[in-house]
Amino acid sequence: MDDYLARVEALIVAEPTLARDAAGLGGSMRRLCAAAGKSVNACGVGLTVMAPDGVRGVTAATDAATERLEDLQLTMGEGPCIEAFERRIPVLVPDVAEAMHRWPGYAAEVHASGVRAVFAFPLQVGASRLGVLDVFRDEVGSLTSDSLAMCLTFAAVALDTLLDGQERARLDEADDGLGDGLGPRTVLFQAQGMVMIQLDVPLADAFARIRAHAYAHNRPLSEVAADIVARRLLFERERP
Repeated sequence: MDDYLARVEALIVAEPTLARDAAGLGGSMRRLCAAAGKSVNACGVGLTVMAPDGVRGVTAATDAATERLEDLQLTMGEGPCIEAFERRIPVLVPDVAEAMHRWPGYAAEVHASGVRAVFAFPLQVGASRLGVLDVFRDEVGSLTSDSLAMCLTFAAVALDTLLDGQERARLDEADDGLGDGLGPRTVLFQAQGMVMIQLDVPLADAFARIRAHAYAHNRPLSEVAADIVARRLLFERERP
């Protein structure tokens, strides 16, 4: 694994910084995704931070199309990312067409977008889970043993980077290095709390209502959450 770790770190360092990269952790995660995509011939790579309480948000993606695929899983509540996080094991799907019965809504949308294979790797250490690294390819086929090892190593580096960011945030609250990476997750958490109060329902039900609204209106979760926090969108209790 030392050889793979050295290769991964070199690829991340060599990945150029783009003008749109966020400062700190957000930019680092985007470069990690980009390096991972190039190393395994992926059409896109996304990293999603997740929590057992249902708070989820896209942290980084190689491009806007991949970010949409990540957000689609969160909106529909199904997909390899969700399953990898819940089962705590990699979920490898070499042919999306064969997963239509497994995730009927998500698989159909992904296949229509041109993706033919998806591989999800949980970011976890011990009992702690932070999220999932998703790798998308536009050709049917399994990962080679070398590509699988590279993906696992990228996931391990992503986990270490997130943990380091959390530690820096605790040590220096005035310079929260994790903030720009977890911005969408923070907004989602705030939105969940507001909807929970508006509807007088449990937190999980509040998230379900937000997700349903995003799906019904074909909007990203992050946009819906931002509208809720800004009070541009209010949820009302159903009248008997």
